[in-house]
Amino acid sequence: MGRVIRNKAQTAKGRIKEALGRTARNRQTQREGRSDRSMGNLKQAAAKARKAFKR
Repeated sequence: MGRVIRNKAQTAKGRIKEALGRTARNRQTQREGRSDRSMGNLKQAAAKARKAFKR
């Protein structure tokens, strides 16, 4: 359960960082936010796959 929360937090952090980069017109921050968001989503998908194969 802790991993799920951590991954969702990383996704949320990425969304916030990407939005900040967009408003500040800072492309690097925007890219970092996008990568954080995608990594969080990827980790969530991996956890779901692990859970499916566990059954």
